[in-house]
Amino acid sequence: MDTFAPARPRRTFEVIGDQIREQVRSGALKSGDKLPPERTLAEQFGTSRNAVREALRALEHAGLISLHKGAHGGAFITDGDPEAVAQSIEDLLHLGGLELTDITDARLLIETAIVKAAVARATEADLDRLQQNIDAVEALTRDGDMQAKTDLNIGFHVLLGECTGNPVLILLMRILMDLLRQVHRPISAEDTADVVASRRRFLARLRARDAEGAADEMSNHLTRLHKLFAKG
Repeated sequence: MDTFAPARPRRTFEVIGDQIREQVRSGALKSGDKLPPERTLAEQFGTSRNAVREALRALEHAGLISLHKGAHGGAFITDGDPEAVAQSIEDLLHLGGLELTDITDARLLIETAIVKAAVARATEADLDRLQQNIDAVEALTRDGDMQAKTDLNIGFHVLLGECTGNPVLILLMRILMDLLRQVHRPISAEDTADVVASRRRFLARLRARDAEGAADEMSNHLTRLHKLFAKG
């Protein structure tokens, strides 16, 4: 049997952070709630304000709280920040722990499941929002507004996640899309025309409640996008 390493005491700011996390998990703290001032927290935890400040910075970095300055500032519980998770994954990407292929593989696995759930659960209003997104992307591409077009292209997948009505799937899609913002390469207007055509085929299958057809169209679309992003 391997030998054990000595047990190390946990740092104070980690203990503070875990207690705040536990209150969020239990529902005692909810999105939008404001934490007590640093001085009050230090008194309650029986520690220094520096330890509290370090804990709050760590929680902000993790996306659990947001810190605001000014008379009406303070530490507020957020509604979840997928960008914080995406940033951690991006760091791994740059450190060599992840490759674009890994992201594409994850998208294929997760988004295929989301498509099948959307086929069963999407309302007509959901489908209309997807239609409006596709029409807007086509118009922006025609007008040459490629940045706004890119934002809407990414937003299409978030809207698709929202079709499932499942908050976990919606969060996963937001995380994947925020990560994609960091690593994707711009695509041309010609390539965007292919994306729009694929989206229209996909939406037609979604409206027909054709789960396999919609999943196949999405899988082919993501595979083509991977090849475009991998260029250069």
